[in-house]
Amino acid sequence: MNRKKTTFATFVWRITATHTVAYFIAGIFALVLLDYDTFFGVGALSFMRPTASYWVAAGPGLQVIRGVLLSFFLFPFRTIFFETEKGWIKFWLLSFGLSYLLTLSAAPGSFEGVVYTTIPLRYHLIGLPESLLYLTLFTLLMWGWYRYSRKIVDIVAITLVSLIVLMSLMGVLAALGLIKT
Repeated sequence: MNRKKTTFATFVWRITATHTVAYFIAGIFALVLLDYDTFFGVGALSFMRPTASYWVAAGPGLQVIRGVLLSFFLFPFRTIFFETEKGWIKFWLLSFGLSYLLTLSAAPGSFEGVVYTTIPLRYHLIGLPESLLYLTLFTLLMWGWYRYSRKIVDIVAITLVSLIVLMSLMGVLAALGLIKT
């Protein structure tokens, strides 16, 4: 295990990169395999933006900001989650509990949403595979990066995050009609 003292900047970068990559992979999975085009913006989920929206296209690139914010909250717990045996499981369980079971609002796809909204159960369950995939990828990638830090991982992460931000930008430009697809 790599026991070097991790700086705050390194921690922010790793959280941001793993969050952005895991979010992108889970989002593509949901878009392609869970057929989000059919559900978003219609019926019980009519409040959601359609997948052709420039905001939806901007989402993956904006995850960099969310990753930075996330890192501020996780930093005090880094040794528990990333430097202990099976720390990723603790991280996964806490993330799942706080993001699904213990949400503060009755958001669709949450336990509170099932209890307090009239949205049919199937709509609450649509996003569950995406959430589980994201949480598993994020926690395992982050934990693995801490346990087996290598320069090549940094290079791959920089490349992937750069490509995601660039694709997101291109998606926004295409959604606005500024480039042809």
